[in-house]
Amino acid sequence: MAEAKDLDLVEVSPNADPPVCRIMDFGKFQYEKRRKEREAKKQQKVIEVKEIQLRPKTDQHHLGFKVRDARNWIQQGMKVRVRVRFRGRERDYPDIAQERMLQIAAELQDIAVVEQPPMLEGMTMLMVLAPSPDKKK
Repeated sequence: MAEAKDLDLVEVSPNADPPVCRIMDFGKFQYEKRRKEREAKKQQKVIEVKEIQLRPKTDQHHLGFKVRDARNWIQQGMKVRVRVRFRGRERDYPDIAQERMLQIAAELQDIAVVEQPPMLEGMTMLMVLAPSPDKKK
């Protein structure tokens, strides 16, 4: 039947009992499939994660610059990862870094939510901020 119609016989479901086949133009089928995948890829939204790095001894002046950059990124719809790196004995005082992170979260609470609270991982402490869903533009 497929040869008579000048089409292809395509096995759709080989594991079924009995196997399922269709008569179709296989080249056209592949083209349509690729076109749908490209359209789906265009509709996909890629969320970029930016990072600000601090130290426990970072002063308020420099912290202001970092918070300003984070605010701009969040307003653009990006997530922001805040990383505090410890060196030497600074690791014995994680409460200082946690205070800094909570301070940053408080300054950005009007446009961001804390997606991942501050967590100590080895010699670094991480926190992730995401744009708040009710404040999106």
